[in-house]
Order: sequence, then C-alpha cells, then structure tokens
Amino acid sequence: MNQYETVFILNPVLSDDQVKEAVKKFENFLTTRGAKMVAKEDWGLKKLAYTIENKKSGFYTLFQFEVPGEVINDFEVEFRRDERVMRYLTVKLDKYAIEWAGKRRDRMSNKAKA
Repeated sequence: MNQYETVFILNPVLSDDQVKEAVKKFENFLTTRGAKMVAKEDWGLKKLAYTIENKKSGFYTLFQFEVPGEVINDFEVEFRRDERVMRYLTVKLDKYAIEWAGKRRDRMSNKAKA
C-alpha cells in the first residue's frame, strides 16, 4: 500500500455542518475501500491566492492515508462529482515526504499543547 496526501478546498458558502458532512463523506469513501487514515487536519477557512468560481476563500482539509493505488482514481472522481469541492490535489508520498509529514504533525501537536 502506498501513502498519499490529499488537500481539498470546499466552497466557503457552506455551513459548518455541511463542511463536516462533506469531509466525513470523503473519509468514509476511503475507509470503506480499505484505506488507513494516518492524519486528518482541518485548516479552516483560508483566503485563496486567486479567485476560484468568484470566491476569495475556502475551507481547507488535509488527509494523509495509506491505500492501494487503484483507489485513487475513484477517489478523485468523487471530488469531481461533488459540487462543494472547488479544488483538490492528491500526491503520492515518498519516504522523505512521509518523514517530513510526521515531523510537521509533531510540531503542530507541540504548538497546540503549549
């Protein structure tokens, strides 16, 4: 199984419940296909670098997960089908990226504790 990282941006006009529902939908999609969720981060509402669909902000979410490679195509099709998703990016992580992501998570958890 390969490790992947996906960042997706949801439409800013959604309510908090709608955002949570969309995130849960994508998480369930992965787990029902045998994925192991390594990390899930909600980055919240952030300003976009450029307008997308006449929107200047969006709800960012990051998933880091392990899954067989053939699931990724179906996962990205789900993003394309869902009108709440403005953009997404999925990247396959190599051993250096996995190590860096672990260090970043540790730093983030230490900041949250302090």
